[in-house]
Amino acid sequence: MKMQDYESKDGKKVWLSRSEVDTLLDVADGTEQRVAFALGARCGLRVAEVVEVTPDDVVDTEVGKFLRVWEGKGSKYRETPIPTDLAATIAAVGDYRDESSDTPVVDRTTRTVRNWVTKAGDQLVEETEDVGWSFLGPHDLRRTWGTLLVGAEVEPGLVMEWGGWEDWETFREHYLGAYSLEAQARGMGKIEWL
Repeated sequence: MKMQDYESKDGKKVWLSRSEVDTLLDVADGTEQRVAFALGARCGLRVAEVVEVTPDDVVDTEVGKFLRVWEGKGSKYRETPIPTDLAATIAAVGDYRDESSDTPVVDRTTRTVRNWVTKAGDQLVEETEDVGWSFLGPHDLRRTWGTLLVGAEVEPGLVMEWGGWEDWETFREHYLGAYSLEAQARGMGKIEWL
């Protein structure tokens, strides 16, 4: 886990590693929470976008499954890749519930989702004794997603498109403020005396 102080408020920005994202998903209390956490950490959604996703929003394209974000920040439309297992979970929820396929999968308020992330972070502080989890918020999941994609050598312009970022400076300063642990490991591997 990487952390960095916020410039103008208390607390820290958090970037999780891939294994830490898995750890977070494992402590989710049920399918709805797991989907909410995964939409942030695996699709880069903002908390307000997480609570709007419906089964109808997952589409197949020639290059794979994508999630349509109809009203992102500034009411802007975008499409972002969605992992196959998450798409399958969303489809299964849609198939087995009574609500129509245009009803949100995470049918909660943004405050509830924020509370879920905070509670999961507190649980992980207890389980791992790593106080860093206490700083985790839902926007850190989006931050983690962007950083992990760039760390996996996805073209930054493509990450910006998928995440709905238009300004390189904002993207760089607020989302890529720390190199992923994987990128740091590659860098350290090049130093023979470490």
